Amino acid sequence: MFSEQRHLLSGLDLSPRSGRSAIAQRFIAGCSPRLKKLVREADGRSPFRRLLSPVSRARGQGLSYHSSTESAGLFSFVRYADSKTKIILIGILTIILNASCSLTPNHNSTSLKETAREVVDETGRRIRLPLRIDRIVSLAPNLTEIVYAIGAGDRLVGDTTYCDYPADAKNVAKVGDTMQPSIERIVALKPQIVLVSTASQLEAFTWQLNEQKIAVYVTNPRSLEEVFRSIETLGELLGEHDRAAGLVADLRKRADVVQAAIKQVKPVTVFYQVSGEPLYTIGRESYLTDLVRSAGGISVTADVPGAFPRFSDEAALAARPEAIIMSTAGSMGEANSTVASSLKNSPAVLNNRVYKIDGDHLSRPGPRLVDGLEEMARALHPEAFK
Repeated sequence: MFSEQRHLLSGLDLSPRSGRSAIAQRFIAGCSPRLKKLVREADGRSPFRRLLSPVSRARGQGLSYHSSTESAGLFSFVRYADSKTKIILIGILTIILNASCSLTPNHNSTSLKETAREVVDETGRRIRLPLRIDRIVSLAPNLTEIVYAIGAGDRLVGDTTYCDYPADAKNVAKVGDTMQPSIERIVALKPQIVLVSTASQLEAFTWQLNEQKIAVYVTNPRSLEEVFRSIETLGELLGEHDRAAGLVADLRKRADVVQAAIKQVKPVTVFYQVSGEPLYTIGRESYLTDLVRSAGGISVTADVPGAFPRFSDEAALAARPEAIIMSTAGSMGEANSTVASSLKNSPAVLNNRVYKIDGDHLSRPGPRLVDGLEEMARALHPEAFK
């Protein structure tokens, strides 16, 4: 290695006029005091004969330099040193160069910090995201609707087979259904973020995506107000703050109109039937329990643990709700086409107070949930909206 460096050095113009003296001095200025001392020793400003070979010392060659190069620094000294001394000095230069490089700020590290951010999702998980998100995969229909509603639909590169609203969502690459997405397809789309809804029970897939270094953001709204906050948060994440804020402001106004209309009415006890066979309903962790309350009802299963628990026939018989809400269509359409047999003698059925509401307006905690709120409130309290 030294022979190669010696060969390269011999072809360089190291005189003061070449400008390399100034380079050397700037180079030294960035080094530690110990390295500065080492260079000064090499420049002849302190005893340096111990580095020279006996033959060089006898000949007086090691410290020989021309008077015109007195201020030229280390490079001029190298030029007039003998061959062995040159090799030693080249080694010193290599050490200084490596030390200088280690002292140089890591601009790449700084740049990485400036282009990434850390956020906390709605389950408390910390994730790192780029400042600008251009590739999104949504694994839930409600999240797909939110992405389009806040103006980021053109950045959606993948969604599920259930993502059918708005119409443009049907043309996005499909990664499978909500319950069984293809991890391989997701990875192939190279998303910067994958949006997951706990309502679609996809927490089990997040670790696989994390293994692929793909950020997974999980939403977890448990009330109408938290749905609004989810919309605002996604607006912040995707750089659509103003659009999201405007959308939420309009949705809140509509919800406030409903609240004002039912303010004086007596609440109605409600059984929300998710499916009839088997019988599933809503529990205390479901955003729909809060929606029933906001619409002027009291869910008879509000204290049941979980979001969408299975309900026993005996408990359903004992509930005796005044009204039954059923969601139509969607993935549970056939299983929810008729009232469960255990509820057929309830006051709700006997008084013809079974209401079917568009499932897309109820099962998707996104912008159209306010449509579901309005429809539910009008069904439970038609007198308040005359």
